[in-house]
Amino acid sequence: MLGALAVAASWSVVFVAAAQPAAADTQAKQWYLSAMQAEDMWKVTTGEGIKVAVIDTGVNPSTPSLQGQVLKGVDVTGAPGDETDDYHGHGTTMAELIAGTGKEGGLKGLAPGSKIIPVRMSDGEFMKKNSTIFSDTAKAIRAAAETDAHIISMSFGSSRYLDSNREAVKYAESKGKLFLASVGNEGHESNKRVYPASYPEVVGVASADRKGKVSYYSQHSGSVDVASPGSDVPGWCDSSFKSYCDGDGGTSAAAAIASASAALVWSLHPDWTANQVLNVLFDTAGRDWKKGETSKYLGHGLIRPSMNVLKGKGDPGDPDISPLTKERTTGPADSSEKPAGSASPQPAKNGTEGDKPVAAEETKSSGDESQLGLILGVAAVVVVLGGVAYAVVRRRKAA
Repeated sequence: MLGALAVAASWSVVFVAAAQPAAADTQAKQWYLSAMQAEDMWKVTTGEGIKVAVIDTGVNPSTPSLQGQVLKGVDVTGAPGDETDDYHGHGTTMAELIAGTGKEGGLKGLAPGSKIIPVRMSDGEFMKKNSTIFSDTAKAIRAAAETDAHIISMSFGSSRYLDSNREAVKYAESKGKLFLASVGNEGHESNKRVYPASYPEVVGVASADRKGKVSYYSQHSGSVDVASPGSDVPGWCDSSFKSYCDGDGGTSAAAAIASASAALVWSLHPDWTANQVLNVLFDTAGRDWKKGETSKYLGHGLIRPSMNVLKGKGDPGDPDISPLTKERTTGPADSSEKPAGSASPQPAKNGTEGDKPVAAEETKSSGDESQLGLILGVAAVVVVLGGVAYAVVRRRKAA
């Protein structure tokens, strides 16, 4: 209990009470924007000049929130259509959480000035439908690395370690990309390592709720590097793009929001390397344990880009040394897996029956709706900290 309260307090370090701005229904549910002080950060930077490659189910550039935000991308599926044909709606949700303008009441991205480069890959259901037997994950990662994106955001994962995928990840690192991926939503069940988040060159992102606690389903098998808002984040219901649905965005949304956080910092410091951006995000993360240690559940802590954007805090460190592997980014990593963290505050609690994620196929998304094994859930309402941290938390609703 003390650990949970302390972690919540970590969020509140940068949460300042403020009236909620009038917004469309969907945006009003983006609680993290207010919590992360998005409006104040946007006065300094909106992520302009930064491109994010979204490896997912495709990105629909025609939604009101993404019009003008999506650049030419790549489709590696070999199936009918291209990278703009989102066969589920998941990839479009991730893109909007990063760079959505919020037009016509759509999702507002944390970095609305950034641009999206879509890379469409196959998930398990899509592979079955198109009689595909080989994973195209490595091809998707290499395709993203070949673009001029600064950041690669991937809300997909599999429990299979593949040398081809690892080599693709190392190739992306050699190209100077900052690669973030979701750690998975089965922390209350199998809790296996998920890749690519578990590869040492990739930033594994866990999901946290509005109280700053790790989401009960967020996996914690030694892959977590940082935590980001994921609980109670809405998204597109399906590929018809007729409406948004409530539920948990899960670690999928968390990875997208963390990617947007990186975009804001990188936009403010365009001469920095991926290593320096990540060093600052780790250095300024909210935590109640000793600096330098990591939590099994939250990694370095709760991501807080406002600490750099608004307060100038964070040590960028050596531009050539990865804060993940401690190696030069042009050289090979020493290990094939990440070590487990040394600090482990506040284990996740099980949610209600309706919160349980549905198991997906071989390659699965890590948040959002239930059709592909994506998560549906009901976030806990702030109680003990309602008058303290959350009242303070209401400063910004989004991210």
